[in-house]
Amino acid sequence: MAAGVDSFHLLYREISRSCNSYFEALALIGALYAASRGVVLLRDCCMVARVHFLPRMMPSGRLTQRYGDWAVIYGAAEPVAGAYAEELARSGISIIFITQDGSSVRNTASFLSQTYGVETTIVTADFSLGQAAAKLVTEALRGKDIGFLVNCMDEMSASPRSLIKIPEQGVLDRVNRNVGAATLMVRLVLPGMVERSRGAVVNISSGACCRPRRGRVTLSAFTGYLDNFSRALHFEYSNKGIFIQSLIPFQISSSSSGQGWFAPSPAVYARHAVSTLGVSNRTTGYWPHTLQYGLMKCIPEWIWVLGFWVLLG
Repeated sequence: MAAGVDSFHLLYREISRSCNSYFEALALIGALYAASRGVVLLRDCCMVARVHFLPRMMPSGRLTQRYGDWAVIYGAAEPVAGAYAEELARSGISIIFITQDGSSVRNTASFLSQTYGVETTIVTADFSLGQAAAKLVTEALRGKDIGFLVNCMDEMSASPRSLIKIPEQGVLDRVNRNVGAATLMVRLVLPGMVERSRGAVVNISSGACCRPRRGRVTLSAFTGYLDNFSRALHFEYSNKGIFIQSLIPFQISSSSSGQGWFAPSPAVYARHAVSTLGVSNRTTGYWPHTLQYGLMKCIPEWIWVLGFWVLLG
């Protein structure tokens, strides 16, 4: 029995001696991996501080001097777009509202004029009419120092709905408003910005472009388009003095009862988002949403989809 035990210990020592180099290599690989993850975490923390905190502590000057005196807001019927317009008006920027229904923004325009002393203009343009709507917008822009274009999707607050339950004309209208009209607005505003070598284009979509969701087929598609459209514009026009930004917020609460740390009011979100102008060309615009986005990206898509099936049946 003793001889058997001695033989085992001898065999164990021989195996340990022969595998020692492999253990050291595995330990080195583990240490390098842990160090790399630590560097990534540090980089992400620095990025959050640079994008969301430093600009609020050290403003970089008046927005009118950096970009221009006028802002064009498309999709202002959405609460977040209206709040973004108010934040710009607070900085002394006059607003042009482009909308299909003028009554939806009339109160907002009047409030901004009376509160902040800026000019406001409402252009009623139905982009399903094509060139006729474009002419109306072009006339409204003529002679103005347009410094901002803000495109906002009009489906951000819509309730989930299966694609086959949306009428065919409804699908065409949504594509026209969220893809066609947003693209055309950029086409109409960019020439003046390029000529002046300054300006900012902000496309507000949604974090729905990050992961698929049930009942949000069109929302995911439209947000994905606006996000990639913004990145392509940034690649093409950033060297011409134009700042292009893709904002991909997560939940924004329009009611005081539903507000929270991860669901800010439109006003709170807009205040944070405007501070990222000129800092990041692709951001959630609000630092708790950036944390949310980081956690979401850590989850493999198949686990995300499985979780939705389990939770929602």
